[in-house]
Amino acid sequence: MSASPVTAENRHQSLDVLRGIAVLGILMVNIPTFFMLPEAYQYPPGDPGFDAAGAQAWLFVHVFFEMKFITMFSALFGAGILLMVGYGPDSFTKVHYRRMLWLLAFGMIHAYALWYGDILVAYALFGMIAVLFRKMSVGKLVFWGFFWITLTGLLMVGLFAAFMMMPGDIDPASVGMAQSPEAAANIIAAYQEGSAGRWRHNALSAVMAQLAGLSFFGGRVIGVMFLGMALFKSGFLTAQWGVAKYAICAVAGLAIGLPLAWYGGQHAVAVDFDLRSMWVHTATNYLASLLVAFGYASVVMLICKMPGLALLRAPFAAAGRMAFTNYLTQTITLVILSTGTIGLGLYGTLGREELIPIVLAIWVVQLVVSMAWLQVFRFGPFEWLWRSLTYWKLQPITRSKA
Repeated sequence: MSASPVTAENRHQSLDVLRGIAVLGILMVNIPTFFMLPEAYQYPPGDPGFDAAGAQAWLFVHVFFEMKFITMFSALFGAGILLMVGYGPDSFTKVHYRRMLWLLAFGMIHAYALWYGDILVAYALFGMIAVLFRKMSVGKLVFWGFFWITLTGLLMVGLFAAFMMMPGDIDPASVGMAQSPEAAANIIAAYQEGSAGRWRHNALSAVMAQLAGLSFFGGRVIGVMFLGMALFKSGFLTAQWGVAKYAICAVAGLAIGLPLAWYGGQHAVAVDFDLRSMWVHTATNYLASLLVAFGYASVVMLICKMPGLALLRAPFAAAGRMAFTNYLTQTITLVILSTGTIGLGLYGTLGREELIPIVLAIWVVQLVVSMAWLQVFRFGPFEWLWRSLTYWKLQPITRSKA
């Protein structure tokens, strides 16, 4: 048997729908990093323009989006490994490694040429590891998934809890949580002008993000991939569970997870993001994100089991089939909007509350374009390029040539 791409008839629509929702939801969390200093991601006051309206926008995103959709996307990446490789012959595994190597190349270009917040490099590297454990039982995948997730959580909470032991007032700039006013002004100017300083800052930020993502946050990524493989094997992600079971999972995950995330986020706003209290919303959301992601996924699976909602699912399934293209075009669009020279140079000029309408507009465009594109073509343009490179053969891209 020779390795070949997964065909349309062999896809599970539930995976596509969930992937489409995940790639759209991720944008709501990522967008501040295109318009604000990197430090503002973890420490919102690190943005010089942060105000009360920005705090409320941060709270909304923190409760409903932060870490929730990337968790679903990571789980789906693990499920995708099984969908492609399964328990097939060595040739399938070899194709998987070629696929990951090309993803690594895409990720490096994405990170250093466009945006330091890239996740593709981590997915490629951990995808090469996760495939080795695909034959483990559901129970073992769940155990080791939660082991790595817990270890990462303890490291994260411990890092922020260390602020509690620092004497006196803490200067955020002195501990790397903010830039000095002069440095912030220089970085903002470099992005607005599109000068060489922008490229240097992005490259340095990419190095730091990759080191942290691979060493410090890596356990969460591979742990969730393990859970994704377990959920795929159990039938959860392919909508094979009963309606009642999905409903119970949805209610339990959201009823516990959302209030927990709100409590931590509201506490952070109330104490004005005091560094000594950062461990509170970090810890609560770390746990809540797993519960909320599971709740969201359960709701999606319920929708996928309802024949009458086929029209509602269709645009999200199309966005999911083009998730790679949509992820990269989100970056390209926001780089054009935020940086100067060839773009609008809006970096440092928009508050968090002003970014939400931009996200909604991109959602609408990507849902419509994904639907229209797949009426003619089999894959998104970047999916086609990735597949063609993986199999070292141009794949038929139009539906008429399939």
